[in-house]
Amino acid sequence: MFVNLYMVLNHFDGNWVLVDTGLRWSASKIKKMARQIFGDGTKPSAIILTHGHFDHVGALYELAVEWNIPVFAHYLEIPYITGKSSYPPTDPTVGGGLISYMSWMYPTHPINIHNYANALPENGRVPGLPEWKYIHTPGHSPGHISLFRESDGVLIAGDALLTTIAESAFSIFFQRKKISGPPKYITYDWALAKESVKSLVSLEPEIIASGHGRPMKGAEVRDALHNLSDHFYKIATPNSGRYIDEPAITNATGVLYVPPSHLNVRTTVIKVLAVTAIGACLFLLFSGKKTKKIRNNK
Repeated sequence: MFVNLYMVLNHFDGNWVLVDTGLRWSASKIKKMARQIFGDGTKPSAIILTHGHFDHVGALYELAVEWNIPVFAHYLEIPYITGKSSYPPTDPTVGGGLISYMSWMYPTHPINIHNYANALPENGRVPGLPEWKYIHTPGHSPGHISLFRESDGVLIAGDALLTTIAESAFSIFFQRKKISGPPKYITYDWALAKESVKSLVSLEPEIIASGHGRPMKGAEVRDALHNLSDHFYKIATPNSGRYIDEPAITNATGVLYVPPSHLNVRTTVIKVLAVTAIGACLFLLFSGKKTKKIRNNK
């Protein structure tokens, strides 16, 4: 519900690749899903990371060790999966919903899988997936990548752009479909994020499978993509926030500079408590209606 991962078949040799690994408790679900799709005893030939944020690498260490397989990421993402650098801090001041206000709690420290981590080749090829290429799409994270299969226009966008509104608990919970920019509360460079969206729109994808939200396809997707690209700063960027006027600075060793925070702790805490209370009420209301409907059907 909160974050997506993908299993992609290599049609040439029958092997498959895992793209991202979800949250920390996802390992057992991933292994069950793999068995259901590919049979008992299966494991991927590799794990490909769109990026290394906590909700995309939660089960990474457990799976990499158990399966003993290589993990590939863009070289600019390597510091964050080998214990060398934390990501730029999250920004709960961007607003937009409960998920944003709670982002101060989200971990940005690195994981360490240095024994399994490998940099993707610079020629754009994806190990284990000869039909696919990767595109460097930074802004949300320094080494963020998206994956594209030209033969049928399938785009695995990661968090470079989304098919829901990441800041809104309502949109996440109900999986509301909407083409939107990267999560505002954890995007460190909006100029790069804009260029990344522009590069993905130029691919003219038929299907978009993003890091959050349900996959979308068809003409409405292309129209929404062009609208997002053409009006990126109006649609995708927050009105205020830590990284609006000044991005964090990074290189191949990790984070070099982070602009000062705009965080007003007292105001943010009040907003978090208020929005949490509202969210809890809506959840209880929805759950009650669902339970009543089930009982009536019985």
